[in-house]
Amino acid sequence: MSKRKYSEVEMIGALSVVDPYTRECLALEVDTSMGSRRVTRVLEGIIAERGVPQAIRSDNGPEFTSRHFSAWCLERKIELVHIEPGKPVQNAHVESFHGKLRDECLNASWFQNLWDARRKIAAWREEYNEERPHSSLGYRTPAEFAREISGRNGCGKDVRHGGLGNPATPAGFPLSHSHDGGGPSLSGEIPKQENRLGSEASIV
Repeated sequence: MSKRKYSEVEMIGALSVVDPYTRECLALEVDTSMGSRRVTRVLEGIIAERGVPQAIRSDNGPEFTSRHFSAWCLERKIELVHIEPGKPVQNAHVESFHGKLRDECLNASWFQNLWDARRKIAAWREEYNEERPHSSLGYRTPAEFAREISGRNGCGKDVRHGGLGNPATPAGFPLSHSHDGGGPSLSGEIPKQENRLGSEASIV
């Protein structure tokens, strides 16, 4: 996991899990390190609530290319899609999310310690999911849109989206995923000022 100094005390990094269909940030884990077993624990928690996705899109970080992570995806019949190195456009929704996270939270905050960083970043995630409408979602918030979809279609990999007038590729973690850009995306780093690998992270 790549790191950046946002604290007086230590370097911190983040794992972001983003549903490109609903635009929800399903997880935003902050720590000083993030191995593949930590990643799969986070994903297990999301799956317990949302169901199993068809695919996961990630960058080529060691936490996403490890034997443990590959075996975890294989056991759960989740297709693992790695974007090409240096091509963040292949995970454009995550890049957009990271830009907002960086500009509105990371670059605007100074964290006293790891606990303070987790608290402030969690508050930003809640505001992003619950209070910020998106034009692509018919000016609904990601959480509101996800609840509407889930109420109509249920959850899990066997469900298909439809009929809500959303232009996004029909795929999302709680519902259905396709390997043409619709799976959830992962990222194991706090986004830097320069663009890097796109799913980086929204495993999403």
